[in-house]
Amino acid sequence: MTRATHLATAATVLVFGLAACTFERSGDPVAASADSEASASFRPSADNPDPTDDIEGVERQFFPAALHVVPTDRVRYSFSPPIGGRHDAVWAACTGVVYNAGIRSENAVHSLEHGAVWLTYNPEDLDAEAVESLAERVDGVDYTMLSPYPGLDRPVSVQSWGHQLKVDDVDDPRIDQFITATKQNTQSGVYPEAPEETGYPEPGATCAASGAFDQLDPPPFDPRPGTLPEN
Repeated sequence: MTRATHLATAATVLVFGLAACTFERSGDPVAASADSEASASFRPSADNPDPTDDIEGVERQFFPAALHVVPTDRVRYSFSPPIGGRHDAVWAACTGVVYNAGIRSENAVHSLEHGAVWLTYNPEDLDAEAVESLAERVDGVDYTMLSPYPGLDRPVSVQSWGHQLKVDDVDDPRIDQFITATKQNTQSGVYPEAPEETGYPEPGATCAASGAFDQLDPPPFDPRPGTLPEN
C-alpha cells in the first residue's frame, strides 16, 4: 500500500470512527461495581477530582483525545496494558463484558476514552476462583470490562484513561477503590498539566458495542510490538 493510499484509508476510518462515537446521556446513574463503604470515599468530586492520589501504586499520565488507526495498525504503547493514546476507530464493548480471551489493545483503549475501566489479568498467575472474583466486579456493570492479558508483568492490572494500578492479589481493596475513583470521572482538574480537561476525553460516550465490533468474536490480543507512535 502506498503512503497516499494508507493516509486516505486512515482518513476514511477516522471519519467513520467519529461518526460511530455516539453519545448517550441518561437520568439514571450508572451501576457501580464498588459500592462498599470502604470505597465510597474514593468517589470523585469537585473538591477531590482525582481520588487516585490517595491510592498507593497508581501510575498516571495525561493523554489528550487521540487519533484513530485502521484495524490492521499496531500502536507502540508506553504502558502495558495501555492507558491512552492512538486507538482503533471502533471501541471494545464495555457494558460489563467478561472476555474469556485476550482482546486487541487498540480497541480497548478506545473504550477507556469513553470512560470505561478495563480489568486485566495474567492467565498464568490466577486460578479459576481468582478470575471469577474479578468477573464478579465486572459482569453486567456498565463501563467496565475484563479480559486476560497474556504476558502481564503482575497478576492483575486495572486501567482507566490515563491511570493504571497493578496488584498481586484479586482481593486487594485498591482494585475497588480504583474503579470508584476513575470510572466515568467527569471532573476537571484531574491532570495538573491540563487542568481544564476531564478525567477522560469523551464524557457521555456509549460503551455498547457498535455494529463493527463483535463482542462474541472480538479482534484478538496481539503480543507483537506496535510500530505507530502512541501520540
